[in-house]
Amino acid sequence: MEETHEPRTRLKTIVVFAMLFAVFGAVVVFAYLSTFSQPLTTVILVRHAEKKLEPDNPDPDLTPEGVARSQEIARVFGDAGVNAIYATQYKRTQQTVKPLADRLGVPVTLLDSKQTDELVSQIRTHHRGQTIFVAGHSNSIPAIVSVLSSEKYPEIPDNEYDNLFIVTIYRFGKAKVTKLKYGNKSP
Repeated sequence: MEETHEPRTRLKTIVVFAMLFAVFGAVVVFAYLSTFSQPLTTVILVRHAEKKLEPDNPDPDLTPEGVARSQEIARVFGDAGVNAIYATQYKRTQQTVKPLADRLGVPVTLLDSKQTDELVSQIRTHHRGQTIFVAGHSNSIPAIVSVLSSEKYPEIPDNEYDNLFIVTIYRFGKAKVTKLKYGNKSP
């Protein structure tokens, strides 16, 4: 009689461990697959287009070259699936994104130029899985890219208006930055 209990106990042990292994495997597979449902976020960032040099005017309009650059933004990104557009309180950033906003029918959200942390927070919490377009300044754009990517980017020189950053934020929060040039070359 003792011999018949030993094979049953061994069989029960094998069945229990097999079930535990199956449950553990299912949890691992579920966790792996659930990461794919977390969306990819794309942030497109540009410095405002060329502005008029007016020493006594802290909020100048765009130059004709700047207007042409803003039209180029609308042409290039009009079919990029942009869901949200951000600009600062200054006319030059708003005028830079206006043709794109008009083409897409997407309102421009205004933020104070010093609110880069607020913008990053909104991107991470309210725009996950979306494509966001941001027009900023020579100091704020690199600061935003640096925070999103955890890499240090220097300020943009005052005479450069053709820099374009695309930050792709992956499912686990890690980001990749692609830096490009667009439109007419800056002097």
